[in-house]
Amino acid sequence: MPAPLRYRRILLKLSGEALMADGKYGIHPPTLHRIAGEIKDVIAAGVQLAIVIGGGNIFRGVEASTAGMDRASADYMGMLATVINALALQDALEKLGTYTRVLSAIKMEQIAEPYIRRRAVRHLEKDRVVIFAAGTGNPFFTTDTAASLRAMEVGAEVIFKATRVDGVYSADPKKDPQARRYRTLTYMDVLNQDLQVMDSTAISLCMDNKLPIVVFDLTQQGNILKAVTGAELGTLVGAAKTAWA
Repeated sequence: MPAPLRYRRILLKLSGEALMADGKYGIHPPTLHRIAGEIKDVIAAGVQLAIVIGGGNIFRGVEASTAGMDRASADYMGMLATVINALALQDALEKLGTYTRVLSAIKMEQIAEPYIRRRAVRHLEKDRVVIFAAGTGNPFFTTDTAASLRAMEVGAEVIFKATRVDGVYSADPKKDPQARRYRTLTYMDVLNQDLQVMDSTAISLCMDNKLPIVVFDLTQQGNILKAVTGAELGTLVGAAKTAWA
């Protein structure tokens, strides 16, 4: 008998790097298809799923701005990179028979619907996967902030931050063998210790609206579905450290 669901409407934050596998840039098709398969399983379980996807596998606006490019121009280029990833994920999902809509914060009607909050909620109610592209549509804001904002706008119960490590650590576990994985954290822990779960604007938005964040390892097959059931997986960021209970 399948485990009961703890969350019915979630927002999944995927980094662009999640699509690269071990590559240095671009999209790794087998990884893309594996993620799409996991998302299909989540939808089949009865979950309403929205996704915000980054573009770091194609272009990083912050890095380009530090190399001398105008920050606003670089950020807009990064937003376009997220649209490429969103279309790739949409294609992979629809090949599996999962209905999907891409909503872009920058208007490009030929390839994506414009972002309208009520339309996004309606798509979720019809069990379509909603992929939010182009961040917030504004420079100087990250896709982390876009994830927090969209999660609150569509009434998500939780943000799933899918990463390459199994939670939040006190230091980089690849460099420091003494690094300790946190089971739970408060929003203020993340801000005060600069733990880089999400940027400070995104964390503050979640704190103000009491929206929990689950950080877990996307590379482990089945983890998204496990997280939906409320299994103790990775690190939970919330108002109190006892939030898992």
